[in-house]
Amino acid sequence: MGPFKPAIAGDGFAVRLSAFYAALFVTLGIQMPFLPVWLAAKGLDANAIGIVLAAPLILRMVTVPLVTGAADRWGALRGVLIMATATATAGYALLGLTAGFWPILAMMAFASAGFTSTFPLVDAYALKGLASRMRSYGSVRLWGSGAFILGSLGAGSMADLVPATDLIWLMVAASGVMVAASVCLQPMTTGTPAPSPGANLALLRSPAFLAIAAAASLIQASHALYYGFSTLDWTAAGFDGSAIGSLWAIGVIAEIILFAVSGRLPAAFNPAVLLALGAAGAVVRWSVMALNPPVIVLPLLQCLHGLSFGATHLGAVQFIAHAAPERLGATAQGHLAIILGAVMAAFMALSGVLYGAYGARAYAVMAAVALIGGMLALVARRLSRSGALG
Repeated sequence: MGPFKPAIAGDGFAVRLSAFYAALFVTLGIQMPFLPVWLAAKGLDANAIGIVLAAPLILRMVTVPLVTGAADRWGALRGVLIMATATATAGYALLGLTAGFWPILAMMAFASAGFTSTFPLVDAYALKGLASRMRSYGSVRLWGSGAFILGSLGAGSMADLVPATDLIWLMVAASGVMVAASVCLQPMTTGTPAPSPGANLALLRSPAFLAIAAAASLIQASHALYYGFSTLDWTAAGFDGSAIGSLWAIGVIAEIILFAVSGRLPAAFNPAVLLALGAAGAVVRWSVMALNPPVIVLPLLQCLHGLSFGATHLGAVQFIAHAAPERLGATAQGHLAIILGAVMAAFMALSGVLYGAYGARAYAVMAAVALIGGMLALVARRLSRSGALG
């Protein structure tokens, strides 16, 4: 490994990273609203859809630590990122040729082994590279959020024109662009020695990390019903694909606004405070959704996504950026992803049962989950006052 060289702010790093985030989130913008629609078109019922959507979240508890740990040990974030995106693309292409619950479940697990590993890898790559260039994470990450809008709107328009069973090929095409964007990322060299095998245990034992991870995982898991079944629910209510894509886009616009101003937020907005704000937005959002609100209210509720997801995500990654030891950035992001994935998987599977039994009223359970997450964020805030959050 060559000697460490100071980063140059105008070297194109942020532009290439923005392009990768855009490609990644176009793929996610197609997948998240419309993969459940494709699964339903393949003959799966609500319970089966919940299991298929939860399985990748369970699998990443094994794959993510292996992948992120290898990236840190080898000092090869970019190389491992390329491998992860290529795996995801191949898996989604094979998924498009698959039929039946068990084959779909198996191929979804394979594709997601790569796709879910991509997120902690690119966040670790971004946080390290942007910090050395004095750039804020939010100013680059917002391009991913903007691309999510394009993906969801584009897929929504296509959903009105093509059979639902063909929506998977939109994901395959977007994933291919993601691979190309990963190849264009700049290599990241460092002279820091590889971490010792037990170096990450201190972070895992930290009360601050555990409080932040628990709060973030519950607040994010409260989105399970929305991610898995809002499109199906709105379709049953008579919304067309364009209207559904627009509703998803409104939520992401709110997220973009928060990311755009995140670099100028006062220091008082520490990770615990951001998580508490995220929990408050989620509690309000899901409580009203449980009441089957009129259509005119839905855009207003979608604006709360800027808090329920955006503030929660920023709080979690900012904590990791400050707390993780050098050369353990990807591993630390992986630890957080494992906890988030485990809790999300449980609630994704539960959401299938809840939605099948209670429909939109199941959002009341999601509001309660977010409330518990908010209470844990207050615990984390007390730790921050004692200096435990750094």
